[in-house]
Amino acid sequence: MADGDRMLAVLAGDESRTHGERLPGEIARALDQAGIARERIDLLAVATGPGAFTGLRIGLAAMQGLAMTLNKPVAGVSALDALAEQVLQPTAHANSERSEAEIIAPWMDAQRGDVFATLIDRRSGATLEAPAAANPIALLESWRSHLANRRVIFIGDAAIRDGALIEQAGAGLWETRVPSPLAPQIAIIGRRRAEKGEAGPPHALEPIYVRRPDAEIERDNRRPKADPERNVDSEGGDR
Repeated sequence: MADGDRMLAVLAGDESRTHGERLPGEIARALDQAGIARERIDLLAVATGPGAFTGLRIGLAAMQGLAMTLNKPVAGVSALDALAEQVLQPTAHANSERSEAEIIAPWMDAQRGDVFATLIDRRSGATLEAPAAANPIALLESWRSHLANRRVIFIGDAAIRDGALIEQAGAGLWETRVPSPLAPQIAIIGRRRAEKGEAGPPHALEPIYVRRPDAEIERDNRRPKADPERNVDSEGGDR
């Protein structure tokens, strides 16, 4: 809960419960802690991904429902952008450790040993590489031209998991950072986007999946493979 850039309430979610179970109560608790009535809310902001498909759908649906009830605009914010914001604009709720790094690498656990990641220029805030879901080693190799001899901050839960790999690959130029809860950065970026006219109605929210859902991948894997020895011509006959 925020008033401009001032945080009124920041709550940690109960990870032992599903989003569907805990979100309504946590929203009410945040309002109580901030001393704000629902009717005073003028903007909603929500993380649109990347992340777990079920969690994203539930989180977006909750914010869409609240936005419809209150008739207020909602701004979608990438979790990768929120991670980068903790380095670009540190707050009381983010790690403010000084660094000479030139590039920020948001580095999120994507399960199955993969990461969700992107590269952001620290000086301009420009995106250097589009968000990707990939094996960490393969991704670092594909980014070699951007990262060679550059100081980089890797921030995110997977940055801690992959700390040894990052330290070795960076030859002492790369560092890892433990992220703080992303709610303050999501609120700040959401407000910034609203001021640019980028907030809108709830139905306009689009999730950022980066990779295809597991269900689609499994469905494709169950499909029969094409036989390279058998071709079918345009008339439907074999040849």
